[in-house]
Amino acid sequence: MSAGVEAAIAARQAGTPERERARELDRQDKLAPLRARFDLPAGEIYLDGNSLGAMPRTVPAAMNEALTGGWARDLIRSWNGRDWHNLPVTAGDRLAPLMGARKGEVLAADSTSINLYKAFCAAMRLRPGRKKVVSERNNFPTDVHILQGAIANVFPDARLALADDDDGSVLSLLDADTAVVCLSHVNYRSGRLRDMAAVTRAAHEAGALVIWDLCHSLGALPVDLNACEADFAVGCSYKYLNGGPGAPAFLFVAGRHLDAARNPLTGWQGHAAPFGFEIDYRPAQTMEKFRVGTPPVLSFLPLLESLAVFEETDMAALRQKSLALTDFFIALVEARLAGHGFSLLTPREHALRGSQVALTHDSGWPIMQALIACGVVGDFRAPDILRFGFTPLYVGFEDVWGAVATLEAIMAGGLWREDRFCERKLVT
Repeated sequence: MSAGVEAAIAARQAGTPERERARELDRQDKLAPLRARFDLPAGEIYLDGNSLGAMPRTVPAAMNEALTGGWARDLIRSWNGRDWHNLPVTAGDRLAPLMGARKGEVLAADSTSINLYKAFCAAMRLRPGRKKVVSERNNFPTDVHILQGAIANVFPDARLALADDDDGSVLSLLDADTAVVCLSHVNYRSGRLRDMAAVTRAAHEAGALVIWDLCHSLGALPVDLNACEADFAVGCSYKYLNGGPGAPAFLFVAGRHLDAARNPLTGWQGHAAPFGFEIDYRPAQTMEKFRVGTPPVLSFLPLLESLAVFEETDMAALRQKSLALTDFFIALVEARLAGHGFSLLTPREHALRGSQVALTHDSGWPIMQALIACGVVGDFRAPDILRFGFTPLYVGFEDVWGAVATLEAIMAGGLWREDRFCERKLVT
């Protein structure tokens, strides 16, 4: 460990009024005991749950039992005996309360990209004759890529219009030809939160359907799809939901659309009688029509362990803590990092903020690599964004203090200028 790294780590041990304030906030935090439910590396501050959530401590035992008992001992009997076949429905029904959905409206399956393709094709066919699709210029690229591919290959007469980050830009694009609006609830770069209810209402007034991407909101803040009369939603479960790498994504279809909505990917698991092995396709009449292939059983198990933790708290309390954490972080950054070239990208207003804070800096990449080397893990998004995710289940206020103190030491000492931190990696 270099002297520069040691100095930066030591900086977060300094006694200051801000650190004492952080400790007092941790003592008052009623959610603090939940941190013990997660396996976090000692001495590390993990602020990247907006990219990959931490592992619940019960996961290894659950995985081991499934491997040694379910697979090695029970073998194929586990599809019935352990109800493996129904995992997409079981997990979907347990996810439903977190997003304001009813049982039977959510399916856990596939990836966000695949589920977006299903939702988009289904939505377009529910609005025949309309040709306009609205999304956002700064959306996560896969969302726009899926829309572009589906338009090119399935709906060649449709056209894609891209809005700016503000909700007003989206509303200005709505007209009588708009079929589908596809937006992220929280932007992956800036952490900006959209007004789901207002945008959905405006889209419906124009006669359009809305697909919401919940990747950066579900598990971090309250979501109420049915109260907002959302039509479709998709998202992943490995970020704030802590489902682990490779965890299944999810798809929501509002019950009012379920009879008419069609899955464009007609795999055997979506058949009305999958084990009847009929050669002609008949879709299931439930949410299971959006199943495609055999579920990846082992990938479901960590998600179920994480959902057990969520079932012990409520999203309103998590949201309150999330806002307090991000408020504290922003205040410390502005107090201690002034003059070091950082700018705040994330909105200050609570109503416009998710659970991450994004800073911009011309040397964002090497700064983040130096920070990670010092045991504070965030991530980087091109061209110049440093992202910090505040998962309220396991991030504490002293973590926030430690992250900013370390960053201040890195900037003051110039550690980030070392050549080793400039080398780019495949995954950022």
